[in-house]
Amino acid sequence: MEKRYKENNGCAGICCKGCGKMDAPLNTFDWLAAVPGNEEYTDIVEVQFKNTRKGYYRNSNNIPLQKGDVVAVEASPGHDIGKVTMTGRLVLLQLKKTRLTPESEFKRIYRKARPVDMEKYEEAKAREHDTMIRSRQIAKDLALDMKIGDVEYQGDGLKAIFYYIADNRVDFRQLIKVLADVFKVKIEMKQIGARQEAGRIGGIGPCGRELCCATFTTNFVSVSTAAARFQDVSLNPQKLAGQCAKLKCCLNYEVDAYVEASKRLPQRDIELETKDGTYYFFKCDIMRGEVTYSTDKHIPANLVTITGRRAFAVIEMNKRGERPDSLNNESVQESKRSADLLEQENINRFDSVHRNNKKRRKGGGNRNDSKKGNAKRDKEKGASAEN
Repeated sequence: MEKRYKENNGCAGICCKGCGKMDAPLNTFDWLAAVPGNEEYTDIVEVQFKNTRKGYYRNSNNIPLQKGDVVAVEASPGHDIGKVTMTGRLVLLQLKKTRLTPESEFKRIYRKARPVDMEKYEEAKAREHDTMIRSRQIAKDLALDMKIGDVEYQGDGLKAIFYYIADNRVDFRQLIKVLADVFKVKIEMKQIGARQEAGRIGGIGPCGRELCCATFTTNFVSVSTAAARFQDVSLNPQKLAGQCAKLKCCLNYEVDAYVEASKRLPQRDIELETKDGTYYFFKCDIMRGEVTYSTDKHIPANLVTITGRRAFAVIEMNKRGERPDSLNNESVQESKRSADLLEQENINRFDSVHRNNKKRRKGGGNRNDSKKGNAKRDKEKGASAEN
């Protein structure tokens, strides 16, 4: 049984070749991994390092690689340790996002990681947290307006990347000299935004799912409050902001659908004239295509909800100088029943079900006895018929 479900590509369970552990940000599913000859389609391999940092390397030594293999790759200086996340045809599609071509210059993959390489890697990784705390104190002593969010050591421990956040331009030349003297490694500074920092740290969003920036989002598009206005979302900063203190990226997901649906509704500044009076726009339900009008501009008074088609019909009548008797159609409209799950007629409905179940359980013995009696009578009738 254990041989059937042996570990494959770091995933202990039943999984396909392109699957892997969901323990790293930006995990991808290589749905072409099981296609014969996929690995030989291109010698470019996608390798992921700590958190969301990825790179593309050329497998010039033709090492048989698949997703989940830990490899030693070329770096400057020395080498770095990463995990293969994609091979074959899909790598070429990923290159288009980064505006690279297969003819571009790529660093090489040296070999699969050896035990000695992994020991050095683990030693360097264990120093990252202490290095980050110390570097923050150094930046504070130098009075630099910046925040060091993360530190990543190279696989051989010869180089360290410091990720920092700053609102303004920072002159960190003195900081680099101090860090190089203290930690005795080559220093590289990388500025990231608040969204990228949230993706590196990870977490759970208010929707109950893992943060988008930590799972699949790589290109961060600017988000404006106009996206919230189009979707009629309350402009509450506490609800619109994500864990990065910026507007949530998911506000852009459905805004195009709302913009397209809003074209089927009249403009908000148009007034509807009827024989009853003048109606002003109050609110709308874009997805259902309904508009609610009020007889007062500022407060909800005599609210009437009509469809967008009916609103356009009234507008056309007003253009011709006609006024309908009312906003609603003359035909009698059936009242729509609320779909609210909390609105229930009988709060004791579950109790009645339990009572019926108890009665059935109690009456089970009597029914069995009656079945036995009926079977006995049927046998007696059959015997008398034969005689």
